[in-house]
Amino acid sequence: MLQVAISRVRPDKEVRLREWLAELNTRADEVRETFRDETVRAEQAYIVAGSEGPLLIYVIEVEDYEKGANAYASSRHKIDAEHRAVMRECLLESPKLKPLYQMTLDEGQKS
Repeated sequence: MLQVAISRVRPDKEVRLREWLAELNTRADEVRETFRDETVRAEQAYIVAGSEGPLLIYVIEVEDYEKGANAYASSRHKIDAEHRAVMRECLLESPKLKPLYQMTLDEGQKS
């Protein structure tokens, strides 16, 4: 399942968020360890300019979103605790968005 989250970034925290995302690239083994617990296959993050400030676009491919969310929420991995702290520090609210178009190859797959 593909999930996309969009959040407003505190303008004064954009540099901090970019540094954290760069750090995640250097800690790939730790990140992949959390992926196994969270059923994640891939993640991507983008910061783009928005009319009201920067936006974080976070894309995740996950086998079981609910299981993954529960694993992340109860994770004992140090990197997950750090990630939650940086996200709380750097992000504002997320607009509530629903896809206007969504399709999967497998008809029986939840979308």
